[in-house]
Amino acid sequence: MIDEKSIKNNLKDFSFPRLSGTRHEKKAFQMALKKVEELNLRPIIQEFEFSTFFARTYPKLVFLFGFLLLFFNFLNISTPFIPIISIILLSLILVLFILMRKPENVRFPKRLNSANLYVKLQSDQEKNTLDSNNRKKIIFFCHLDSKGQRFSILARVRAIRAWVFSALTSCIIIILKNFIFPNFSLVFLILGSFSMLITTTSTIMILLNSTNNLSHGVIDNATGIACVFELLSHYLDSQLLNYDLWFVFTGCEECGTMGIRSFYRLIENFDRDSTIIINFDAIGKIVTMFEGKYKPEGVIKLYDMFLNNEKGLRFLTNPKKISFGTHSDGFYLKKKLFQGLEFGDINSYQYMHSIEDNLDKSDPKLLKILCEVIIDNLKKLDNE
Repeated sequence: MIDEKSIKNNLKDFSFPRLSGTRHEKKAFQMALKKVEELNLRPIIQEFEFSTFFARTYPKLVFLFGFLLLFFNFLNISTPFIPIISIILLSLILVLFILMRKPENVRFPKRLNSANLYVKLQSDQEKNTLDSNNRKKIIFFCHLDSKGQRFSILARVRAIRAWVFSALTSCIIIILKNFIFPNFSLVFLILGSFSMLITTTSTIMILLNSTNNLSHGVIDNATGIACVFELLSHYLDSQLLNYDLWFVFTGCEECGTMGIRSFYRLIENFDRDSTIIINFDAIGKIVTMFEGKYKPEGVIKLYDMFLNNEKGLRFLTNPKKISFGTHSDGFYLKKKLFQGLEFGDINSYQYMHSIEDNLDKSDPKLLKILCEVIIDNLKKLDNE
């Protein structure tokens, strides 16, 4: 039985700033740990170290170096220093890309600590299976940390998109101006000034954006925490017959998804066809349902079950792509070809990572219905 009052209490309990690597995130972790232990469960703790470089410094350096590269070549000043500067900037960008291929291994300029918390409930029919990697599993995810930023996530994504498209336009104009039609360089200089102005403005906005510990993180992601706790409480007494259930609370999601990157080491050998992930990340007044790239028949059925649920819950689906410039635990796992669904609310992006992300932006009744829909559909899946 899903309890709306319990959802409200968890939303209130986790409504406080809890930036990754701070004592506030540790407080949220200890609260989650205590709540799990109060259910007479023995949770598993996975501690890890991380650096803020990937999430907070690396993007600014890449966009800055990219802008400088475009700017110097756009001006095309007759000096031998332009090729040298271009080579240096390209080399710096390449080095950063190589270093950041596995950002979870980066330990500069400072090491911080975080942890994941998870609980496993084994199905009766799977307890005697020797190969745990091939057991049928459903893994519920949410993240414990929150963050504030100078600009909202919607403004940040728009700035990144504007930078990319204007930079591509500037590249085309630079090629036309400098190499194909040099006699019309003045015309292309005038035309390119508009795209360069957009690139310049976007770069300034990206550089000025800063991380703070001011957001109470109710939408992002006390809503997810509340859902996972309700599902955990429910399945303590109503376990599925054919699926192991995992309930995962990740740390440091808001700092380059470092928590899920660490947790992935535990599940990277899991069979993709027998594992379903369900991630909760930032649910406001509506529910957006995101599907993964890898969709075997079982997940297609599950997706259709949600769309045609018996509770009358309407999902916003097939939204315009917002993954560009954003990160989530679910999106990371989708890139690793895990199948499943992710629940959020793209209309709430105007409030996320801001002081406006508070209790009045959430809807406990909606979360209750969502949990009930999940329970109903997983029961059907289990009985097939």
